[in-house]
Amino acid sequence: MLYIITTRNNFFNRDLTFNISSYIISMKELLKRIKIKQKDMEVKMRKEGYQVPQVEFVFREAGEFVTRSSKELFDGKRVIVFSLPGAFTPTCSQTMLPGFEEKYNDFKSLGIDDIYCISVNDGFVMNAWAQDQNIENVKLIPDGNAYFTRSMGMLVNKSNLGFGDRSWRYSMVVDNGIIEKLFIEDGMRDNADTDPYMETTPVNVYSYIKSAILEEELV
Repeated sequence: MLYIITTRNNFFNRDLTFNISSYIISMKELLKRIKIKQKDMEVKMRKEGYQVPQVEFVFREAGEFVTRSSKELFDGKRVIVFSLPGAFTPTCSQTMLPGFEEKYNDFKSLGIDDIYCISVNDGFVMNAWAQDQNIENVKLIPDGNAYFTRSMGMLVNKSNLGFGDRSWRYSMVVDNGIIEKLFIEDGMRDNADTDPYMETTPVNVYSYIKSAILEEELV
C-alpha cells in the first residue's frame, strides 16, 4: 500500500511530499548493507597472522577492580598465552598451569617477555587459584565476560559439566599483538566429553620457539 504525506514548510513556503513506502524500502536496504558489513567484519576463529581481540579485562587488585586493555598487555611484547576451561580444574591445576610456571625461565631465555594464562573466570577466582598454586611468574588474566575468548573463536559450551560457557584449550605465541603461532587441542565442540591436552603443552610451545630461533640463525 502506498501512502503520500504532504506537509507545509512555512520557512521555504513550499510543500514537502514524502513517499513513505520508498523511504521504508531505502531504510531496509541501508540496514541490510550495514548487517552485511558487520558480518564481513566478524571473525569466526582467529588464526596465525591475526591481531588478538581488543578487549578490556577486569582484574581484582588490592581490594579494587582494575581494568586493563589488550593494548596494555600485548603491545611491544612477545608473549605466550595459554587458555583453559577453568581455574581449579584437574588438568589445568595439575599439569598446564604448573608446567608453564616451571618453564618460565626457559621461555625468558628465548626472548619471551611474559606468559599469560587466560580463563573465563572472574578476578577473585583467578587470584585464589594463583595463590593456591603458588604462582609467581605466570600472569593470570580473568576473562570473566568471555569477551576475549569469544572473539578468539574459542568459546564453547560445557553445560554437560555445569560450567556454562568456557574456553576451549589452546596456547599461542603473540608478537606485538599479532598471533605468531597457535596451538589448539583437537575435537573442539560444545559439551565435549573429553578434555584433551596434547597440542598445547609448554614443551610444544618451547620446541616451536627454539626451532624458530634456529631457523633465523641459519638465514
